[in-house]
Amino acid sequence: MMNPLTLATLAPARAAAVTARSSYRVEVVEDFDSFLRLEQDWNDLLERSGLSFPFVTHEWVRTWIEHFGAEQRLHMLVVRRGGTVAAILPLMISRGLMYGVPVLRLQSIHNVYTERFDFLVDGPNEEIYQAIWDHLLHGAPRWDVLELRQLPSGSPTLSHLTRLAARDRRPTERWHASDSPYVPIRGTFQSYSRTLDRKHRANLRNRLGRLSRVGRIEIEIIKTAGEAETALAAGWRLEAAAWKGRAGTAIGCLPRVRSFYESFAARAARRGWLCLYFLRVNGQRIAFCYGLCFANRVFQLKPGYDPGFASLSPSTTLTAMILEEAFDRGREELDFLGVNDAWKQSWSTTTRSHEWLFVFRPGLRSHLLRWAKFRIAPALRRARWQS
Repeated sequence: MMNPLTLATLAPARAAAVTARSSYRVEVVEDFDSFLRLEQDWNDLLERSGLSFPFVTHEWVRTWIEHFGAEQRLHMLVVRRGGTVAAILPLMISRGLMYGVPVLRLQSIHNVYTERFDFLVDGPNEEIYQAIWDHLLHGAPRWDVLELRQLPSGSPTLSHLTRLAARDRRPTERWHASDSPYVPIRGTFQSYSRTLDRKHRANLRNRLGRLSRVGRIEIEIIKTAGEAETALAAGWRLEAAAWKGRAGTAIGCLPRVRSFYESFAARAARRGWLCLYFLRVNGQRIAFCYGLCFANRVFQLKPGYDPGFASLSPSTTLTAMILEEAFDRGREELDFLGVNDAWKQSWSTTTRSHEWLFVFRPGLRSHLLRWAKFRIAPALRRARWQS
């Protein structure tokens, strides 16, 4: 059996042979320096692709690799037509166990902090996806599972790869991951407010009034790299002040995660994407949200608040002020990300679904893995819930 290094060495030559009949050429990027040189082409393609979230920007992927990628091997695919980059696939290779069986995964660059993922493709071009699929089948290392997480349900990547896999008799599974609420920005904040539940509106007025009696209320927005370091230290303290700190899950308790968000904040600030929101009362910061303003959309990543003000719901007031600012600036939407928590539903019933796509190699071993993951394991979980 070939070792991974031998497989990686053969991959580019195989890819060129497979796609020779196409006008598109697939190249493999496996080292960090080559990835860095892609920055301009990467973000130019991102703009043409129509993807409107920051989790596949070159800056995000670079920061992810620097902080979480030590145990993975890059296997990024770059599809070119002539001198033009037509698609980029941010992929990595990992080895691990799946129900006790060793497997080689070719998977999206992700972890729990990657809220959304997709391939960067210059339009829904059938020939591009065919070139990608040919490489995945014949040019890539012999993976057991192709695993793509957090794809938007309407993604062309989902539909094209599912269809191509079915055509070539490659077993697939799609797993519904999450429904993320978002607020489409239309009209004015006042007109939007009138669509909210009456009880929620009354609670907002009540809490805002009670906060006003404590002192002067204002929203603070940090956008520059120079201010971000100090502001984030304050934000992490607020995030850790409540239950997350006690549970050890706050970002301030996780040095590598904290470094990841701080490094990305500096890069995002240089690109004009950073928005660190604070709610202040008499100058005191009592609530926080790590936000990004990307493609004229607001993304809320990490919230926190001072539990001493919990009875006044400072996070709710801060969310209202962030929304009002988004309406005033003519943003397209505010994306809450994550799962459809009850507190998010009070702001919007509009959601964006995400799926994970699994493609398996044919054969008995892959069949057993697929059966274990998508048939036996769910049945056992259902049995435990019902007992």
